[in-house]
Amino acid sequence: MALGDFLQQLDGLASDAEAAFTAAADTEQLEAARVEFLGAKSGRLKATQKQMGAVDKTDKPAAGKRLNETKQRVDAAFQAAQQRVAAGEQVRRSSSQFVDTSLPGVRPELGHLHPITQTIEELKDIMGRLGFSVADGPEIEDERHNFEALNIPLAHPARDPLENFYLATAEKTSADVLLLRSQTSTVQIRVMEQTPPPIRIISLGRVYRPDTADATHYPMFFQMEGLWVDKHVTMADLKTVLRLFATSYLGRDVHVRFRPSFFPFTEPSVEADMSWGDKWIEFGGAGMVDPNVLSAVGYDPEEVSGFAFGLGIERLCMRRHGITDIREFYRNDVRFLHQF
Repeated sequence: MALGDFLQQLDGLASDAEAAFTAAADTEQLEAARVEFLGAKSGRLKATQKQMGAVDKTDKPAAGKRLNETKQRVDAAFQAAQQRVAAGEQVRRSSSQFVDTSLPGVRPELGHLHPITQTIEELKDIMGRLGFSVADGPEIEDERHNFEALNIPLAHPARDPLENFYLATAEKTSADVLLLRSQTSTVQIRVMEQTPPPIRIISLGRVYRPDTADATHYPMFFQMEGLWVDKHVTMADLKTVLRLFATSYLGRDVHVRFRPSFFPFTEPSVEADMSWGDKWIEFGGAGMVDPNVLSAVGYDPEEVSGFAFGLGIERLCMRRHGITDIREFYRNDVRFLHQF
């Protein structure tokens, strides 16, 4: 076969393919054109390619070059037709979907914050209005911040392995002993180590204790730690802050009372109870920061004083919403969570 005839045949094939692809109005017509020109077995391009064997040997390089150019030309025409047809069908589908604007709208399913998270955000807002800023700290702690700086001696039962989640480490020296923090009081130590008084902070976060899960206990729960250190801070300031907090969160008919207690890091120490209605409920511990704790972070107990309190966030949320079992917060039952 003469080279000129072969090249003319390729040009005609490319022109026919471009015309066919341009004329295709839908997916079905485009597929028929594809099979006609690009079919693997009986396509015209495949048939023309087989005629390369009849071209003179000296003309094969020129014939092969034009064949490759024709393939690219036909493929480009097919790709352009594919995009055009797909866009056209999308427009037709959109225009064919009739919307009756007189019908009620469909409310989208939106997620919302967990009740514990909602409570935390509200507590931050209340305490922020009382002048407290938010501080944070790690959930994995060392013994100094979790015990020693909080005036908890080595033999104290609060350090018992059965009362804490200690973490296995390669070394057994005291500096390497780590545990999941058992209280958010660790944050007050870290803040006081780095910040001179006056300090007025809250810390909200998870704490861990190996308690048996029941209606009022869970091995992981949330605390709100409060700390105010300044000159002339007294127990009256502590009770005033807790009363203002309680009335802001639960309402005007709430009352606060203190019962004498003992915590290594406060002296004197109290249990804080709140009544809302006809029932008193313990919400956490509080007291004046022990002078040993102030000294451990470099403060002068003769110059400053302070109070600290730790409240259970789940207990506050349960009291507000009438929830009787703390485990409901962690069962991920959407029937329960949808109520908030």
